[in-house]
Order: sequence, then C-alpha cells, then structure tokens
Amino acid sequence: MGASVSPHGPKTRLRPLRKGCTVQKLDLEAARSGLHRYSSGVRFSRSRSSLAAGLSIWLQAFLPSAIGPDWRERLRVVAGAGLGVLFAGWSSHLLAGDAWPWLVAPMGASAVLVFGVPASPLAQPWAVLAGNTLSALAGVGCVLVLGSSEWTAALAVALAIGLMFTLRCLHPPGGASALLVTLAGISDPMFAVRPVLLNSLLLVLVGVVYNSSTRRAYPHPQLPAPAEPVTASDEESRALDADLDAVLARYNQVVDISRDDLKSLLHDTQLRSYQRKLNQMRCADIMSRDPVTVTRRTPLKNAWAMLREHGIKALPVVDLNGGIVGIVTRADLMRAAELDGSEPTDVRGRKLAGWSEGVPDTVGDIMTRRVRVVGMSRHLAELMPLFGSTGHHHIPVVDEKDRLVGIITQSDVVAALARIGPDQAA
Repeated sequence: MGASVSPHGPKTRLRPLRKGCTVQKLDLEAARSGLHRYSSGVRFSRSRSSLAAGLSIWLQAFLPSAIGPDWRERLRVVAGAGLGVLFAGWSSHLLAGDAWPWLVAPMGASAVLVFGVPASPLAQPWAVLAGNTLSALAGVGCVLVLGSSEWTAALAVALAIGLMFTLRCLHPPGGASALLVTLAGISDPMFAVRPVLLNSLLLVLVGVVYNSSTRRAYPHPQLPAPAEPVTASDEESRALDADLDAVLARYNQVVDISRDDLKSLLHDTQLRSYQRKLNQMRCADIMSRDPVTVTRRTPLKNAWAMLREHGIKALPVVDLNGGIVGIVTRADLMRAAELDGSEPTDVRGRKLAGWSEGVPDTVGDIMTRRVRVVGMSRHLAELMPLFGSTGHHHIPVVDEKDRLVGIITQSDVVAALARIGPDQAA
C-alpha cells in the first residue's frame, strides 16, 4: 500500500503500513454505550454505598447511648427515686386507709424525671401535678362516654397529650395515667384526685427537699431573669437569645432541657473552646518576626529616626550574636533629651534629631538592661499576667539559643484574642 497524504496543510509523507495489517474502524456508538454503562455503574455504586452508610447510622441509633453523669450522680438519682416513691406510697396508704389503689404505676416514671432530670421542663412541679391529674381526668371522661376498649385507650392518650400541650404541662407519665384509667375501666373522677394527684404532690414534695439538699435546683428556674440596666455584655446576650430562639423555632420539637440551661451550656462550651485555643496558641504564632533592632553603639538620633520610620515604640538591643542585651523605648529617648511630651512636635523632633550637649550619645547609655523575654514555645495564656499586671508593653521572643527572633506587643495579643473569639476576648 502506498503512502497516504493529508489533504489539509503541508503535505506530509506517512510511513506505509506493513503488508497484512488491517485497520479497524472505531465504533462510536459502541463507545458511547460503554461509557454510559460505566457511568451508570459508578452512580449505582455510589448510591449503594451511600445507602449502606445511611442504614448503618440509622441502625446505630437503636444502640444504647452513653450516659453522661458519673457514678455519684447515678447513686443520687437511684436513692432519690426510691425515697420519693416510698414516701408517696407510704403516706398515701396512711391517708387512704383500706381504699385501693393507694399508689399508681405512673409515679415510677414521674420519679425518674423528678430525680433523674430535675432541670427538665418535663419534670417541673406544674408538669408533674397537672400532667398526671389532667391525663387521668381525660381517661375518666373517655370511659364515661365510650366505655373501656382499646379505642378508648388510644383516644384518652391522644386527648391527654393535647391537654398537656395546651396547658404547658407536658409530662410523659401523664400518658400512662390516661392509659391506666381506660384499661382499668375507672369512671370515678375522684380517682384523678386520690391517688393520682395525691401521689404526684407527695412525690414533688420529696423532690423539692431531696434535690435541694443534694445541690440540684428544683423547681428549676424556667423564666428569664428580671430586666437590669443594659450593658455591652447584655446586648451580646440578647443577640444570643435571638439566635437561640431562631434555632429552636426551626428545630420545632420538644427539647428536654430548659432554655436557660441550653443557653448556659452553649456559653460554657464557647468559653472552653476559647480557653483551649488560648492554651494551644504559642508565642511563635503571634509574634512580629524580624523586628527592627539596634546595638549598644547605635547613636540615639539614629534610634529615634528608626522609631519614627517604622512607626514602633521600642527597639530591642542585640549583640553581635543576635542575643538580647537590652531594650530602648520612645519614652527612654524623650527622657534622655529632657522632654516631657508637652513640646510641639516640630520642636521635639529638632531636639531629638540634634541631641544637645551633655546628653547621652548612644543607645547603650540609656537602654533598659534587665529585659523580660519569653521563648517561642511559651503559650499565649502565660503572657496575659505579664501584660496585665507588670506593665509590660513589649516582650522580646528568643529561640532555644537565646537569640532574638521576634517581639510581642499588646496589640499582637489583642489581635490574637480577637481571632480566637472576639466575644470572649471582649
């Protein structure tokens, strides 16, 4: 076969094909079909993997979750619940005499809430008293109208929940009270008073005494604190309140924690995060590197010119090896020129630039020789006392060989705090 020539552009001679070789035409439709099958397979594989991951997460929700309190708190709850049920049952038995029943099963569930989660809105006295009593009345009403059946039980529980939502006394054991009444076919409204209300009242009384004696607030405050003069922190707190209200509205579910406790937990979490970041940040992270330096022999007028040129207030004094031997500040130079800061700027500049006879000549004559330095690996939290209580405004930073590598000013610290958490830093 002869050489083929391209019909476009310059003519190029191509190498002839060997004898016996064949050329297969590319089937574009087959290629497209294969590519489509491949991409469909990839999408199916990804969707199957995503489905498996979602199923795994869903199944894990059925596993027991970790319980936060330690063993001391668990023992406190166990002892309190036992004492509460014992006192409620014993006292009700004394008051009821031979009448039965003198203690109802929903009190066990109420005890779990009153002593186990005393801060929960579901465990507050109004929720316990009204929730159990109204639910029992709902059950009695359904039995009087419809009799005792599974349909009556379902209606009574639903009606009880609706009443508790309406009167802001949602209490899970209340559903059990309504169910108990309908299953037992109780049609006497006094059952809601004795034993249900009586049991609930006695249980709450024990809860108040026991929780208070074990340093657990009960009843737990559920209302906002009274208004006080507004400060900057109050404005920030109001902003957090608005954000929290918006999040809770979007969540649109019953939260088993008081709003104030939730706000307090969020605030404490922010503080711990701020403290952790503060402890993790080191001097090397915030220092100004390659600081402007002078030596002992640097003329004072040159030092003053360097301060003005770079817009700084202090110059570290170093030796030939880069070690820190002192520091000179703008205030040092003004004292050396016998200035008190009240002179006009132009007069002050001429005096400092000219340096009168009889005043020191070099930085070494006026520098502060005892200089507080910090290492690069020191934490930012360790610097706070130095700036806050000792009056330092500039702290040189040295490496492991005591050579100057940077300087930290109050402005550097403020900027670092702002990056970590402006709300807490303020």
